[in-house]
Amino acid sequence: MDKSMIKGVVIGSIAMVAISASGVTGYKMLNQPKSAEVLAVEEIKEKIKTPHKDCQDIQVQRRAPVQDEHRIAGTVIGGILGGVVGNQIGRGKGNTLATVAGAAAGGYAGNTVQKGMQDRDTVSAIEHRCRTVYETSDKLVGYDVTYRLDGKEGRVRLDHAPGKTIPTKDGQLLLESPTAAN
Repeated sequence: MDKSMIKGVVIGSIAMVAISASGVTGYKMLNQPKSAEVLAVEEIKEKIKTPHKDCQDIQVQRRAPVQDEHRIAGTVIGGILGGVVGNQIGRGKGNTLATVAGAAAGGYAGNTVQKGMQDRDTVSAIEHRCRTVYETSDKLVGYDVTYRLDGKEGRVRLDHAPGKTIPTKDGQLLLESPTAAN
């Protein structure tokens, strides 16, 4: 055997080893699954509270404004009427005492009557009242996906619904969101 033949055998052997190794790798790459089978999809939702105003016009009753805060009119009118009634009762010095007592009692009664009338005197008004109300809704935030790839089950969270399969490349899941067609 000459040197060129030995060189050829060595180079050929090296080439065969390289080709067979890449052939195994190529075979493995050809046998890699192109997608993972989706076994289950569970929607993940989050509760969202949205505030908004709820306003209504409501009829309310209020005490009417008081003209005579100290109830002078009731006291005076009651005093006069009480004095007149007291004057009718007594004679002589008893008459004077009955008139004064009647005026005092009448003044107190008139004051009390006017207070009761003022407390019951109301006016109606319409008020615009608002309150904050919260509406609760569900927001879809993602999907928990159970899949099978190469005979093994796995679980992954996606931001989009996967369909029946998840594409793979080099034995790994491709998890990007699908782009919208223009």
